[in-house]
Amino acid sequence: MGSRDYYEILNVGRDATDDNLRRAYRRLAMRWHPDKNPGGKAHAEARFKEITEAYNVLTDADKRAVYDQYGEEGLRGEVPQPGGGRGSDDIFAEFFGSTPFTYCNTGGGSGGGNARGGRQPPPPPAWDGGFGRSYRRSQGGGGGAAPSMAPPPPPVESRLACTLEELYVGVTKKMRISRNVVDATGRMKTESEVLSIEVKPGWKKGTKITFPGKGNQQWNQLPADLVFVVDEKLHPVYRRDGNDLVAEVRVTLAEALGGTVVVLAALDGRELAVDVGGGEEDDAPVVRPGYELVVPAEGMPIAREPGCRGSLRIRFDVAFPERLTRRQRAQIKRVLEAGF
Repeated sequence: MGSRDYYEILNVGRDATDDNLRRAYRRLAMRWHPDKNPGGKAHAEARFKEITEAYNVLTDADKRAVYDQYGEEGLRGEVPQPGGGRGSDDIFAEFFGSTPFTYCNTGGGSGGGNARGGRQPPPPPAWDGGFGRSYRRSQGGGGGAAPSMAPPPPPVESRLACTLEELYVGVTKKMRISRNVVDATGRMKTESEVLSIEVKPGWKKGTKITFPGKGNQQWNQLPADLVFVVDEKLHPVYRRDGNDLVAEVRVTLAEALGGTVVVLAALDGRELAVDVGGGEEDDAPVVRPGYELVVPAEGMPIAREPGCRGSLRIRFDVAFPERLTRRQRAQIKRVLEAGF
């Protein structure tokens, strides 16, 4: 085991649950935050980092398993294990909403540190061209080859919310990401990047856009791929059904019987006017509850068939009057009898 006991640091038993750990961290973090101890800030800062490191390890099931079996030696990289972790300010903000202090960790110290608050594991013995490649371990003067890096972990998926308008006309979305990488010297660092995602007209929910190697990286392991998965936001008028668009429209009984014009705002901003049974044709359909009118080529673009679109399906609901006078009933009866 290592020289430090994370359970003792948090004053919990080895069978502590996540709830036990959260309560312990909350209590100790408030007590030892550097800005709460201006008279002994250096000591408080060290204790605060130690408390955060202990919490970070013990609330991560993989890290905790490695620590319980191998102690700090395993966490320093002598035993492969999933990485990650959060910085002390990140965890403090998770508990208290935001960090209400002016404490700023500027790093320093001979041991260094990473952006996620944990101790820096020793770098690989020698790097052959930077992260993401195999490295060679010096053996005497011969420099025998060590095994290549482990394959990347499974892809990391993230939701890409799009409106129906964006999926109708296409859009370029800018996504800022932050990820952990191992630099050419073997140190872990956090880097930010803005990715451009070209959303094509007609893309459907579930479409995946992959950015190879843009996920987090762990020690001696290739970085994961980052995958954005298209999701559709709800629309107030339209619902998508494959390549078709479905709109629900409510008309009055008079409009259903005598015809009307339904005006809809198309997803590309056009005004779409649809004549419903109001023309001069002798065999015009009667709009009834559940009646569906199909308008060709006014649906979603078909991604694999440029220039082609699905249909717009307008489904009708008829608002019947709740009350009629005797005279109104007689008039309606005469009109219907004359029509048949």
